[in-house]
Amino acid sequence: MTAPAARILAVCADDVGLVEGVAETVLELASAGRLNAASCVTTAPGWRRDATLLAGDRGTPQLGLHFNLSEGAPLSAALAAHWPTLPSLGLLLLLAHLGRLPGAAIEAEFRTQADAFADGVGRLPAFVDGHQHVHALPGVRDAVLAAIARWPTPPAVRNTGRPLGPGAAFKRAVIAASGGRALERALVARGIAHNRALLGAYGFSGEYRRLMQAWLGRAPREGGLVFCHPCAAAPRDGNPDPIGAARRREAAYFASDAFREDLAAAGVTLGAAWALRSSSAG
Repeated sequence: MTAPAARILAVCADDVGLVEGVAETVLELASAGRLNAASCVTTAPGWRRDATLLAGDRGTPQLGLHFNLSEGAPLSAALAAHWPTLPSLGLLLLLAHLGRLPGAAIEAEFRTQADAFADGVGRLPAFVDGHQHVHALPGVRDAVLAAIARWPTPPAVRNTGRPLGPGAAFKRAVIAASGGRALERALVARGIAHNRALLGAYGFSGEYRRLMQAWLGRAPREGGLVFCHPCAAAPRDGNPDPIGAARRREAAYFASDAFREDLAAAGVTLGAAWALRSSSAG
């Protein structure tokens, strides 16, 4: 039997700070070599507590900013003047594609969320992405790119222009068409480090192992990134999490021997997704 071609893939856990228990799960999985990146929501009430946990860990996982414009409240006075409460994703999408987003205030909000990250963990984010992929939207991506252009070391940016299956075809199409492909073009033109392909989109139901096996099979030789949402913590009364059951299934799978076996069967090892500064088909 021919061995599978060797491939390098990043596994990034989203929503650190947003849900209690995500940070602890991330650190446990990272120490076991099951993921190597995590993205942080600094607008969330739990961010300060989670930042304290993460600040002492200078190895894995690599930490990024999960820019949030669609849940909770803004951090900056500039955006709060427009939106005391952040809009739903549906409304944000509508405003973005009508060209009615407050661009200067969104850039101020990005800077404020990045400052909260740096205050919490003692350094700027190594990469930037968006909660519900909002960083790619028209009127948002230009603000994000303008802000990071002034950083001493520009971060990598999650490319949402090439979401790969299986399943979730409509969701993947929306991610790419609502700004992902335009973001990819901007990242290539500016020479900003980014992932080549995005894996991990699904409807938060179904057998997660089968989905992961298919994502591993679609991963490119390098530059692939799987985003995920693991949290092993039990649900708390009065703090509902609409994807809590999916978070626990993901956490159990990543901690299992099955994940290690699936990586080996696919010829995949964990590594950085940001090596590529240009994208090509294939």
